[in-house]
Amino acid sequence: MLAGGIAHDFNNLLTIITGYSQLVLNTLSPRDPNRHSVEQVIKAGENAAALTQQLLAFSRRQVLQPKVLDLNKLVIGLSAMLRRLIGEDIDLRLELCPELGRVNADPSQLEQVVMNLVVNARDAMPKGGTLTLETANVMLDENNAVLLAVSDNGAGMDEATQARLFEPFFTTKVSGKGTGLGLSTVFGIVKQSGGNLQVYSEPGRGTSVKVYLPRIHQLAAVEPREAPKAVRRGTETLLLVEDDDMVRNLMRETLERAGYHLWETADPVEARRISENHSGQIHLLITDVVMPKVSGTLLAAQLNQRRPDMKVLYISGYTDNAIVNSGLLQKEVAFLQKPFTPAALIEKVHEVLEGNGKKRGAGE
Repeated sequence: MLAGGIAHDFNNLLTIITGYSQLVLNTLSPRDPNRHSVEQVIKAGENAAALTQQLLAFSRRQVLQPKVLDLNKLVIGLSAMLRRLIGEDIDLRLELCPELGRVNADPSQLEQVVMNLVVNARDAMPKGGTLTLETANVMLDENNAVLLAVSDNGAGMDEATQARLFEPFFTTKVSGKGTGLGLSTVFGIVKQSGGNLQVYSEPGRGTSVKVYLPRIHQLAAVEPREAPKAVRRGTETLLLVEDDDMVRNLMRETLERAGYHLWETADPVEARRISENHSGQIHLLITDVVMPKVSGTLLAAQLNQRRPDMKVLYISGYTDNAIVNSGLLQKEVAFLQKPFTPAALIEKVHEVLEGNGKKRGAGE
């Protein structure tokens, strides 16, 4: 709960930092000397967003986008980067099962699992050694599984260290060399993906971390490449309800620049008054989920009684998984997680207005 709450607050701040930075960047010419400085701010914001995802991964509250995939292809695709990452003193060996079963998992999150385990193995071999990535079809507790093992012949760990290995912020590295979130992130991603972890280690002999994921009997789908999307513009009337003033101001500025007409407030009670007093159509309600006094889902249900055709887009610094599990949000509603960029906000608004999202999120 603590990790998820911290990530929620950070996501609000990162929405403001990256959002306004992107708006400023859009006003600068390609040769403007200030572009590099603004781009560095955006990059730092993206790195910070990745850190909050690690917090959410540990608390098992991040949004996963699972796909049927071949773990061998994922490992091979990462291999060139991994070799650069571990350096010339470490020999990287791939021992991949040729008839490996498929798994249903988020590829970007599995890449993070592999990267974190490889970095941890590399750091255990400061004088060089051998790092092995192995895949296999196995049985685990009488269930079909796919194994991914990352093994090293480095320093190894004693039992006391192994017992704390997946604790957040626990690290044996010197100060400044790690956050202590890498392996706790791995633990959270694997568990949320329906898998299990086992660690084998002996001091002076090395460590092997074994990840087990459920094996499925389905071929990986080939996804068509999407053409670059043009910048969206609109003329509809929107009602924005967000209790964080800075986030709301950024969203208002972004949506008005895109041509939308906007009513905005921090207060759900005031939002009801706006809806009652406005004689014209309100095409879309954009509301935070967790707010004082009234939740976003309750507000949407109340406004939909008088405006049944009004569509709803929910936003939150929490993930949709977390707020669905808490009972605050139903599944498959239109949702945008913070931090988001101005472009992502405009694209999502257009998507919901065009009918590619559910109209309501409560009372169905």
